[in-house]
Amino acid sequence: MNFSDFATEIYPFLEIQPFHSVYYRVLEAFARGDIRRLIITMPPQHGKSVGATTLLPAYMLGLNPELRIAIASYSGSLASRFNRRVQRILESREYAELFPETTIKRGAKPANYIRTADEVEIIGHDGALLSVGREGSLTGNRVDCFILDDLYKDAMEANSPIIRENCWEWYTSVVRTRMHNFSRELIVFTRWHEEDLIGTITSKEPCRELRSFKDLEEVGENEWLYLNFEALKASPATEIDPRNLGEALWEERHSAALLQQKRNLDTMRFECMYQGHPSSREGLLYGNGFSEYDTLPRDIVRYGNYTDTADTGDDYLCSICYAVDTDGIIYICDVVYSREPMEVTECEVAEMLCRNRTRTAAIESNNGGRGFARAVQRMAPSTKVEWFHQSGNKEARILSNSATALHLLRFPRCWQQRWHELFAHLTTYRRTFHSNRWHDAADVITGIIERETRTAFRSKISFVK
Repeated sequence: MNFSDFATEIYPFLEIQPFHSVYYRVLEAFARGDIRRLIITMPPQHGKSVGATTLLPAYMLGLNPELRIAIASYSGSLASRFNRRVQRILESREYAELFPETTIKRGAKPANYIRTADEVEIIGHDGALLSVGREGSLTGNRVDCFILDDLYKDAMEANSPIIRENCWEWYTSVVRTRMHNFSRELIVFTRWHEEDLIGTITSKEPCRELRSFKDLEEVGENEWLYLNFEALKASPATEIDPRNLGEALWEERHSAALLQQKRNLDTMRFECMYQGHPSSREGLLYGNGFSEYDTLPRDIVRYGNYTDTADTGDDYLCSICYAVDTDGIIYICDVVYSREPMEVTECEVAEMLCRNRTRTAAIESNNGGRGFARAVQRMAPSTKVEWFHQSGNKEARILSNSATALHLLRFPRCWQQRWHELFAHLTTYRRTFHSNRWHDAADVITGIIERETRTAFRSKISFVK
């Protein structure tokens, strides 16, 4: 029996969504030993623990009652709760029909077998299920399989360098020392911080992102396999997760509209918990440091636009209309931030230029930008469209202009609700350049700063002359 059929047999009330089918298929590969080291991250309330920490241990003990499995969590009481749930499955009538060889103590008999909230032994076999809290001990116990579920209680714990260090020390001194050549590890979390246990492990050991089912066969013996389910699809479609961009993982339970509301409340927390893309606030280039405005001032002297077309299919076209006042303060007025094809974004950008009565627009000619500029010029004849080649080093430009961007730029009030992806990519943009997935938004605001500071400098020179 495969794991998905086992799950619905034991819990007939389960609502199996397409991503659950993928999740259970990967867990089955782990249960059968095809994968030795597996990391899965998933948003809250999507069935993570039901699959990995409740049903999976029972399934594995059914396949092999000689296994010694340990469940670990941030507290001993939570780990014990998982253990008791598994025990209830092991003594159920449905389980006995599926795996009659795997039984546990009932009442006081057999007297020579252990059954507590933290440990239960399989009768007639060497197998057992153990549970332990983070920083707890497993002295003297051999462990064939570790399941680590939520080793941090909340954001406060995950953001504490002391607790993160204690968690790492416990992992290396307890978990790793109880394992042998054939032991398996499964880590299932909601991410909280880029330097949590998952972040530390993947920075130190080889890791393969799970994109296709072929990866299940090709993963190396000592290589981690990493599967991340985003609440709102933001990465390119794969065989594992073929959703369209912006599509919710479980629309019937957690709709895209509801998730967007949560994103608007705290973009960084949403990227951590719901998207699996954590970043620490102390490592951010901009953070929430951009100033906001309610209405444009009266002393606007110039309206402009800066556009960077998408480099690849995964990149965003970013086009920003802005206004500049007599003091050189730059007010962001309108934005097109999209991964739609050029035939769509050409119209959107042209309409935005007309809507904002933009006099001049600068479009980078790299990567097809010249053809894009010509198309936009035809559709927005009242705007003077200029194209140019951007030859400067992107990393150096973005980093060196970041302080000026924070000083000069003003975004409209509640801009995170109008342009939520732009907001997310700017406010979570990290100082370590290569840690960022998308550079498009940062690149364009950098281009605006460079262009307007040069204009201001030329104006001063002309005035002196």
